[in-house]
Amino acid sequence: MRQHVNPLSKYFQEIESIPKIEQIFKNSGLPTHLDIGCASGEFLFQLAEKNKNWNYLGIEIREKLIINAKNKLKEQSIDNLYFIFGNADNLLKNWIVQYPDRILKSASINFPDPWFKKKHHKRRILQAEFLNRLALIMSNQSLLFIKSDVEELYQYMNSLISNTLIFEKVKNKNLNCLETFNPSKIKTEREKYAISKQLPIFQAVYKKIINL
Repeated sequence: MRQHVNPLSKYFQEIESIPKIEQIFKNSGLPTHLDIGCASGEFLFQLAEKNKNWNYLGIEIREKLIINAKNKLKEQSIDNLYFIFGNADNLLKNWIVQYPDRILKSASINFPDPWFKKKHHKRRILQAEFLNRLALIMSNQSLLFIKSDVEELYQYMNSLISNTLIFEKVKNKNLNCLETFNPSKIKTEREKYAISKQLPIFQAVYKKIINL
């Protein structure tokens, strides 16, 4: 079940101080993937364990989930994974200043909260300003992955990304040729749930084509 957290709350205006990439990862030269809304982090734990050729960052706005993920990370010898608590948009604003280099090779937004009511659409994680900020820390030709089990939300995200002209959608026939953060095709917990309930899954991949 999705747990609603209002990202516009004043509580999330304070952001976590993030160390430099060189301090976070053992090998900071590896390509870095950002998962926005990583929940409990199980998806990223599996990725980091199976694919040592990438570094993984996870952002989650539900503080308890991040605390649990960080405690679990301390118990395991995984040096290519890091979790961050907070409002993703506020974190990106800080990163643009802190990390002038384009540190991300790819990013994913998997099954975000749909915020069905129109008056709540402003709470959706993907907004035009957010997308522009995300693009600023992504290298050219980097990839953006989206997934949702809500068609209306998927159409909204797809339209927003396509209209920026910063990204172009990757055609399905080209997907197998891409080097991605998830070569083993590991599924998120929400995706496993959607499959078990025979819910439709809408997804797309975009490539950044314009440097800002």
